[in-house]
Amino acid sequence: MSQSSTVLAPEQQHWKRNLFVCVLGSFSTIVAMTLLLPFLPLYVQQLGVQEPAAIARWSGAAYGATFLSAALTAPLWGKLADRYGRKLMLIRASLGMAIAMSLIGMATAPWQLVALRLLAGLLGGYASGSTIMVAAQTPKEQTGWALGVLSSGIMAGNVVGPLLGGVLPPLIGIRHTFWLTGAVIFLAFLATTFLLKEAPRQPGKKAAQAHDENEKPINLPLVRLMWLSGMLLIFANMSIEPIITLYIGQFVQGDHAITVTAGVVMAAAALGSILSAPRLGRLADRVGHGRVLVYGLMTCAVLLIPQAFITEAWQLVVLRFLMGMALGGLMPCVTALIRHNVPQGQVGKMLGYSTSAQYVGQISGPLFGGFVGGAFGMQPVFLATCVIMALCALLNARVFKKR
Repeated sequence: MSQSSTVLAPEQQHWKRNLFVCVLGSFSTIVAMTLLLPFLPLYVQQLGVQEPAAIARWSGAAYGATFLSAALTAPLWGKLADRYGRKLMLIRASLGMAIAMSLIGMATAPWQLVALRLLAGLLGGYASGSTIMVAAQTPKEQTGWALGVLSSGIMAGNVVGPLLGGVLPPLIGIRHTFWLTGAVIFLAFLATTFLLKEAPRQPGKKAAQAHDENEKPINLPLVRLMWLSGMLLIFANMSIEPIITLYIGQFVQGDHAITVTAGVVMAAAALGSILSAPRLGRLADRVGHGRVLVYGLMTCAVLLIPQAFITEAWQLVVLRFLMGMALGGLMPCVTALIRHNVPQGQVGKMLGYSTSAQYVGQISGPLFGGFVGGAFGMQPVFLATCVIMALCALLNARVFKKR
């Protein structure tokens, strides 16, 4: 272990400090991306749209715009990170997000809101850039734990963002909420600029990378399997989003109680992931990332079955919490397996494609849940997702058994 650390010291000597900065920066930017969920229709209405159907269309377009442009550009930013430096890409992402969020607070028409959300996704990507930096710089024996900590920070941002979006606008106004968020991300930009450390790029770096590529070619079948697995992990977590409120309405009476319970169910899954990600990551460092991934996918598939047959709302809260715990450490395993099966000079590019695949899961999961729920009922959503997760687990088990 010490020998490995000595050999890789130039890349890894600041990995703990960089992890701390990346977690805080990722948390703040994810908060910014999810902040407007509770008040987005209200902001669209303030921008002059009055018809309810038009408000829904503009709100959906504005929310999805960021994730669409982020999915399309993630591989490009990953490739540029490999070529010009990962710190530079994080500086670009944090400054770009700070500017975009501030400009969103100055929008005067709904098309400007959509365009600026597209810009935020185009210029952003701090969390995916952080994943690339942490995966590339962390010692191999600590990769799962470090990525688990980063994953917890990202997931916490997904929880805190909508909560702040419900609290801040009544206190300071919608536009001031965006400006405050932009200021917080600007602080992340300063921390990234002055605290993040990256080993200087030597003139002989390209030669070293070429040597590394000759020694360690890309294990493309495994990397592609990890792209698929990452997409399906997000898919499974998001598939119940369109039906959750209606499903809970079968067991809870009153609109307010239904809304609160739905929020608790969603938060329970996120909380489970936050708590489990570092622990499962550390376990994967010890017993193998592939093994933890396979068992986690199997556990996820099993936990989806009783969710289709609950008799009380609290049972769904418990089951989603347990499912969140099962899912929490799996994305770090996916990232670590990609990292360990590609040469150093292509880590960013390959993880960029992984990020794009995860965005596909974020979009396709709700679409799948809405279609199946509308056509066949709500219980089949859980059972169909269970089948997909089980097939993914079997596919991974087959691949890792051969290895």
